[in-house]
Amino acid sequence: MYVPVYWWAAHVIWQSDDHAHGPIILAVIGWLFWTLHKDLLESPTEPSPALGWPIFVFGLLVYFAGRMFNVSILEFGSQMPVSAGLLLLLKGRRALRLAWFPVIYFVFMIPLPGVLVDAITGPLKQWISSIVETVLYAVGYPIARSGVIISIGQYQLQVADACSGLHSMFSLSALGTLFMYIMDRKSRVHNAIMLLSLLPIAFCANIVRVMVLVLITYYLGDEAGQGFLHGTAGMVLMVIALLICFLLDAVLVRVLGERKPPAAAA
Repeated sequence: MYVPVYWWAAHVIWQSDDHAHGPIILAVIGWLFWTLHKDLLESPTEPSPALGWPIFVFGLLVYFAGRMFNVSILEFGSQMPVSAGLLLLLKGRRALRLAWFPVIYFVFMIPLPGVLVDAITGPLKQWISSIVETVLYAVGYPIARSGVIISIGQYQLQVADACSGLHSMFSLSALGTLFMYIMDRKSRVHNAIMLLSLLPIAFCANIVRVMVLVLITYYLGDEAGQGFLHGTAGMVLMVIALLICFLLDAVLVRVLGERKPPAAAA
């Protein structure tokens, strides 16, 4: 069913920078299911058709609607109910409880709707431009701003849609939730703080990225700011954002402690 969808994505949307994470998410989901396959096979077979069939049929309807009208959001979004319905029909509710995370992780393969991207990107660019101007002006740089156009020295830079940080937030959310699943912290407070921190961390990292690019342009010229260093800054800041997530996790473990599961009864 999904081979044509993946084939189209591999030749169209996954070729763009905005959706280049798609094949990585697919590979991660495959790995997650592989790590669970023994537990899924060994779990008792107790099919739940009363719940499984409605979910499965709903997923099929969403899939065929997406195929009929060429709506990629529906095509990719149908993977969650289809996989959940199959687990319920083949193995039962216990299997779905085991594989809940890879089933939900399909959400990161869904392309963001254009309307949502446009609604979020504009304010993000305004906030980032304003913060960068305020910080650099406070430390003495000759900088001014008009909307999303930043003037520094003899150069003018536009904070484009790609610099809004929306896609870096999306990518960090995918990586951060995967990290949380692998670490499997038992504290709900710990997990809640980690989850709520992902978007602010990505936003702050993107502000630093834009600030670095502005300073590179100011000191090294427009060619340096728009060249190799432009792409490198994005990768470096994503690594830094992940390191901040790891550091936050370690701090929360030290502050909140890691609750140990109760000892099994004799």
